Amino acid sequence: MKRNLRGSRFTYFLDKTLPRIYAELLERTYKYRVFGDPPSQRAAEDLAYAVARLFSAKHGTLVNDYMYHEGTNFGREGSAFVMTRYYDEALLDEYDQSSLDKEPKFGHLRNLHHALKLCQKALLYGTPSIQNLGKGYEVVIYEKPKGKVCAAFLTNANPRIVGTVNFRDVEYSLPRRSISILPDCKAVVFNCQRTTAQHNARTFHTAQETTEKNKWWMYQEHIPKFRDTKVTSRQPLELMNMTKDTTDYPWYTTRFKLEDADLRMRHDICPVPQVSSLGHAIHAFVNGFYIGTGHGSHVEKSFVFTKPMDLNQGVNHITILGLTIGLPNSGAYLEHRLAGVQTVGIQRLNTGTLDLSNNRWGHQVGLDGERLGIFTEEGSKNVQWMEAKSGTPVTWYKRYFDAPNGKDPVALNMTSMGKGLAWVYGECIGRYWVSYLNPIYGTPSQSMYHVPRSWLKPKDNLLVIFEEHGGKPEDIIIMTAKRDNICAFVSEAHAPSVGSFKMKDDELQTIEDAKPKAHLKCDSKKVIQAVVFASFGNLTGPCGKYTTGSCHAPQTWSIVKKECLGKSSCVLPVSAQAYGADAKCPGTTNTLTVQVKCAKKDNDAAEHRTTAPISPSRATVSRRAGSTPRPAGPSSPSAFSPESIVLSRPSCCDKDAGLTEEGSKSSNPTPRLRRRPCSELLGGSQIDSTAEFAVIAIVYPSDEAQTKDPFGVSVSGVEGSGSLSCPSSEDSMVGGGSCRSCCGGAA
Repeated sequence: MKRNLRGSRFTYFLDKTLPRIYAELLERTYKYRVFGDPPSQRAAEDLAYAVARLFSAKHGTLVNDYMYHEGTNFGREGSAFVMTRYYDEALLDEYDQSSLDKEPKFGHLRNLHHALKLCQKALLYGTPSIQNLGKGYEVVIYEKPKGKVCAAFLTNANPRIVGTVNFRDVEYSLPRRSISILPDCKAVVFNCQRTTAQHNARTFHTAQETTEKNKWWMYQEHIPKFRDTKVTSRQPLELMNMTKDTTDYPWYTTRFKLEDADLRMRHDICPVPQVSSLGHAIHAFVNGFYIGTGHGSHVEKSFVFTKPMDLNQGVNHITILGLTIGLPNSGAYLEHRLAGVQTVGIQRLNTGTLDLSNNRWGHQVGLDGERLGIFTEEGSKNVQWMEAKSGTPVTWYKRYFDAPNGKDPVALNMTSMGKGLAWVYGECIGRYWVSYLNPIYGTPSQSMYHVPRSWLKPKDNLLVIFEEHGGKPEDIIIMTAKRDNICAFVSEAHAPSVGSFKMKDDELQTIEDAKPKAHLKCDSKKVIQAVVFASFGNLTGPCGKYTTGSCHAPQTWSIVKKECLGKSSCVLPVSAQAYGADAKCPGTTNTLTVQVKCAKKDNDAAEHRTTAPISPSRATVSRRAGSTPRPAGPSSPSAFSPESIVLSRPSCCDKDAGLTEEGSKSSNPTPRLRRRPCSELLGGSQIDSTAEFAVIAIVYPSDEAQTKDPFGVSVSGVEGSGSLSCPSSEDSMVGGGSCRSCCGGAA
């Protein structure tokens, strides 16, 4: 091996007798996430294919999953343009790596590792052979002569074609770009494309207790002039050499004098500054007034800033706040990387262009607020705070808040701000930059920022924001993160769970019934509180947006509810017979799909709404316009049945939705629909998913004894979603009980 490492060429991988390793199996696409990036991911199925391919055809011996857990660049730790949440697609969640596993990645790769372990003896002692079946199909066999040790890897390398291979007189179906693992050369225990692991999605929920005392104060940073600076030079100094990594912010300032003849007489023609910068960004001020911002990108740090401005006859002052978004972290000649203002000129003057590059410049390293430490409790007493105003550049804001109830991870929704730094109780949570929108979707690369629970005290936590170019601090939302919406998507074509097998005396044995099953499991100390969706047949859509198909089995929901409700985990059979489905229905995929909502068992009443059957004195709202109403009562179906509650669907945010009350003897007015947050609409269904319309809540006048929900409104009936569901992205979870993502605008 030493021989292969010598010389000018690295020939290690040319020797096929040496073992192969994945030093970095990239969970990420190709780099750390940077500001300006659109969302992207590498699917669990693709990762599994890469690992299985390494061990099957490349004689692999080791895989380093990178990155196995997500991370946060607290403080100023991030490198150039790298986001505070530098990666959000790893196996363990940034917010809680002890309990928030990112599924299905975590479970699917865990199952793959288990399947490879079942093959360990064949991989170590078997003789490899390859059968090329043509058209992208291949069988790799590890077999020990004159023994029972045998493992096979059936490969379909076609990216779009589903096929079948015949291996030892048995037909095996292979999805596109997948590998099936047979630890005994007979039974399939794992396929890369058929995921039996559950799915989940992170959701954010407004911490209602933090909305109290939402009083903000501000301190505006002093904008220096040339006479205020102590470091001067003929030209602007290089930024990184000047700041020495002690701050992101150096000030550049100069002054110049204009005569009346220099200024144009036409009002539609204004002088324009032209600032050439080597990176990473600047905020420009003229005579103390903010005129605009310019910045580069991760690919091209340098840029030129131009913006019309007003100049006065006499002395004028130009002040530029230069800044870096992290330091360079890779590549050649790091010591020669440059940043900061390079040249400055004033265009569109009567006398032509005025070059200020050699005009003598003053410099100031850092901000006054940084030097005074006003982001700490003690330091904040060093300045005079005033009542906050929105949209003020280079301004410090502060407020106090109580820690959210419970133990769920905490995050700040910074969508209402622009760019800057944030501190909680004196600890910097990192750089935020929500005004930099990615060019594809027009959204910020990151708008939610993690606040570790360990930094918080129960009451009066100091939150300090330094905003560079203007924002609305009063609209910052303190939220909690959960992964309580979990889904299972398993068909009869899936292999049984790999945990159903074990290897004993070189024979593959089954621990339990070797048939495909759907597994659902909540995090610790949580139980399945509601069944949001359940269907067997040919449904469509991803987790959170499922839609029933033409072969839906109606009783699936009630069976799932019976098996799972109130339990921390449940296992569901996957067969048409178990759900009374028609296995020969045209177009059926014989797939079981379930979405459930988890909640803490001891705090259900406090953290989730409480529902109650409709009062027997009232008749039920009809299921759809023109259908026969069914009265509520002891002999009627549950109040949570789709037969008992329905919406004649205008919109999820309408105040009144055409609900009618049939046969009621009460003199109370017709019930009305109460608007609910999308986060509740997504996760709170207690109604059969076959219901045609979304039901949010039926609100009655409070003159009768009704159940109180967490918002203090008297409610009866149910909440949930039929064909309507909310996206699970952070942008859908908005405060104030709005339904922005459902209805296209805040309600």
